[in-house]
Amino acid sequence: MVRNPERRAALLDAAIDVLAEEGARGLTFRAVDTRAGVPAGTASNYFANREELLAQASVRTYERFTPDQAEWDDVFTGPRDRAKLVELMRATVTRLAADPNVYLATLELQLEATRRPELRRNITERVRADLDANIASHEEAAMPGDRDTVLVLYLALNRLVADHLTLPGVLAAEGSLDELVAKVVEHVVPEH
Repeated sequence: MVRNPERRAALLDAAIDVLAEEGARGLTFRAVDTRAGVPAGTASNYFANREELLAQASVRTYERFTPDQAEWDDVFTGPRDRAKLVELMRATVTRLAADPNVYLATLELQLEATRRPELRRNITERVRADLDANIASHEEAAMPGDRDTVLVLYLALNRLVADHLTLPGVLAAEGSLDELVAKVVEHVVPEH
């Protein structure tokens, strides 16, 4: 296999775009090559098969969603109150919504995982580990609420982003994305 990390990342980014725009059925090596603007056959030199391409695309979505170190550091600075949690959740939701193809590809990969046990196992492990890490960070930062608070925020804010990107008219009359994040946090997180 060819080992050019920049080209591999570009191919995975192209796969994410194809997944978001055409769905899993549209994800072919040819579609990835075309989207990446590389010669035909390039993707097949980097990925042994479609299963590997799907699995690596799911990993790449996480890489693109991961906040930079400054955002992580911000969790542990300043007050540990509901207002701070609103700020952090707004930053998270803004990051998720700012690159819609990554979020939409994630949804598509989750749907595809219902038909592919290995992909389901890999994505489940990654998402569970991420949720556990979020719970641990929340507790370490001594934010208001408990593990159930993180779980409910995870569920509500993921749905908020999904609706915002797929059915924006549903929530348009309810407020801006920032306002909706604040509503969710303020209803879920106890005030101290």
